[in-house]
Amino acid sequence: MATINDNYLKLKAGYLFPEIARRVNAFAEANPDAKIIKLGIGDVTEPLPEACRTAMIEATKEMGDRESFKGYGPEQGYAWLREKIAHHDFQERGCEIDASEIFISDGSKCDTGNILEIFGKNNIIAVTDPVYPVYVDTNVMAGNTGDAKKTGEYEGLVYLPVTAENNFTAQIPSQKVDLIYLCFPNNPTGATASKEDLKAWVDYAKANNSIIFFDSAYEAYITDSELPHSIYEIEGARDCAIEFRSFSKNAGFTGTRCAWTVVPKTLTAKASDGSDVELWKLWNRRQSTKFNGVSYIVQRGAEAVYSKEGKEQIKQLVSFYLENAKIIREKLTAAGLKVYGGVNAPYVWVKTPNGLSSWDFFDKLVNTCNVVGTPGSGFGAAGEGYFRISAFNSRKNVEEAMKRITEKFKV
Repeated sequence: MATINDNYLKLKAGYLFPEIARRVNAFAEANPDAKIIKLGIGDVTEPLPEACRTAMIEATKEMGDRESFKGYGPEQGYAWLREKIAHHDFQERGCEIDASEIFISDGSKCDTGNILEIFGKNNIIAVTDPVYPVYVDTNVMAGNTGDAKKTGEYEGLVYLPVTAENNFTAQIPSQKVDLIYLCFPNNPTGATASKEDLKAWVDYAKANNSIIFFDSAYEAYITDSELPHSIYEIEGARDCAIEFRSFSKNAGFTGTRCAWTVVPKTLTAKASDGSDVELWKLWNRRQSTKFNGVSYIVQRGAEAVYSKEGKEQIKQLVSFYLENAKIIREKLTAAGLKVYGGVNAPYVWVKTPNGLSSWDFFDKLVNTCNVVGTPGSGFGAAGEGYFRISAFNSRKNVEEAMKRITEKFKV
């Protein structure tokens, strides 16, 4: 008889965003005339940059000619894209990252889950709380946790609360942990990490032989010149960190799919016999076996991000969403709500008023203003009493949503 992976049965009732969709669909069916504005999921809305579209069109034409047709590409990604990433995103910022250490993929969400395959089952794993749900759920699926507690936390994980009381900066754990998830600019709180913050983490990781999983999918939204865009800007990070990046939120590739992961060749972990093993070799083997690479057409589109035209168009896109975030931040503050983030990140983190729970506030906004956000409790126990608003939408929708909240919602 076929059996299942019982770890999936440990997962809570539903992944956060499907549950949001279920509630919104139920409301829409009961209120067919309601004009719902969705500021929940961090999905971009503006068209792909012209430079990327043009490059993809040209690549499509190449695929129609026998002489320039491309079949299977390298699983690690085409060298010309990896070289541009290495130069523009790392070397220009003083990071010693070589193109050979970059792996092109179809999404950082996928990579942050798949990376667990090259690590053992006995690691002590730390996550911030609140946290991007994928980090937790993929560990549950992999059998790295126990059951969920009544609070929603899983046995076996070390939770690092990030709240207004600690300025949404994760505290270095007092115990030894082996794998650490960090995300800056942060999803969901919109908080950032200074070089001093990251240095403390790198120092901790090196002292404890830990590995940091650093998700910097939102680095393009950093406007403060003092803030680091990559953990590799910190000395020693090559020896303790894997970084995940994406073209989704800067160039609008959420539906096109292209990202990358950096695994330095100097990074090692222990085998069961105590020997040091290069993680680059393991990840390269994993990708070569289980992944056929991102399409040639999409990679050509991603390459165009680094052209002169592409850089300017990306800058305009990011500025557009940051202006949305500013509007949200200012209007919600005017409505009497306490808000955080939204400066170097596309998310605004809202303190729910009057003691409302995160889901109660979600329902109140939907029913009162027909506006959808994301309940903070869906990101972890420490997210209870907070709410995430995304700046990813049209200017018209953002302004209309804020108008409804300021006019209809009373704190």
